[in-house]
Amino acid sequence: MHVKKGDKVKVISGKDKGKTGVILSSFPKKDRVLVEGVNIVKKHTKPNQANQQGGIVSQEAAIHVSNVMLIDPKTGEPTRVGSKVEDGKKVRVAKKTGEIIK
Repeated sequence: MHVKKGDKVKVISGKDKGKTGVILSSFPKKDRVLVEGVNIVKKHTKPNQANQQGGIVSQEAAIHVSNVMLIDPKTGEPTRVGSKVEDGKKVRVAKKTGEIIK
C-alpha cells in the first residue's frame, strides 16, 4: 500500500471527493483505509455497557486505497508515492518534489 496510518491524504473520487483527513487505520488485505471525517455512515446500535442510550451513531467507513492520494509534506498538494533505497533502507518518496516521506 502506498499510504499508512498517520498519513494525511486527499480523497480523489467518490461522494467525499476533495476532502482531506488523516488515516486512522489501514486494512492491507482488503486494500482499504479508514480516513478521519470521510465516508460517514449511520449505524444503529443497541444499548450496552459502553453506550447506555443506544440509537443511531455516525462513524467512518473504510474506502478503497485507490481513492486516496497522499498529501506532499512540502507543498501540501496531492502526489503519487515512489520508493528508493537510502542507507540500506527502503523509503517512500513524493513524486512531485522528491521529498522523503516520514
